[in-house]
Amino acid sequence: MVMMTGSLAVRGTVVWLTPQQGGRVSGPPDPDYDYDYTATAYLPPRTPDDGQAGVALRRFAPGAWRTPAEGILVPGKGNRAQQVIPGCIVVITEGVRPVGLLTVEEVTALADDGTPVVAAVPDYPVVQYDTDVPPPAEPPYRHSTAAARWTSTHGSDLQLAE
Repeated sequence: MVMMTGSLAVRGTVVWLTPQQGGRVSGPPDPDYDYDYTATAYLPPRTPDDGQAGVALRRFAPGAWRTPAEGILVPGKGNRAQQVIPGCIVVITEGVRPVGLLTVEEVTALADDGTPVVAAVPDYPVVQYDTDVPPPAEPPYRHSTAAARWTSTHGSDLQLAE
């Protein structure tokens, strides 16, 4: 999960809207190997008025209505942070008119120089389990009133021996 306060690299699937759906009259853009497709975008529930971002897409199939793509999202100046997670939808616009939908599958934060920001992996101690030792006889503690209810013994559970 990444908050878009700076540029983000994203990978996902783009679906271009047909002209009947209000999309591009010329159909899906043809990628140019010298230039990326650039447009504006926003992440719902924001709108083009309060959540505008820039988007640059590359590595998508020419003329395909649905295709994998890679891109960069750049937040608009003065816009508040937006949460970008796998599964979210980015509405691609030309002006304020939606022309495509990008379903995000992978998100990477970018440093100011464009390199990916890699989060440090915590250094957890390695736990070695001895396979010759049998597991404990009692179940592990679980903080659950239901588990405690079924595993505890109450005075009313005891029957008087006759």
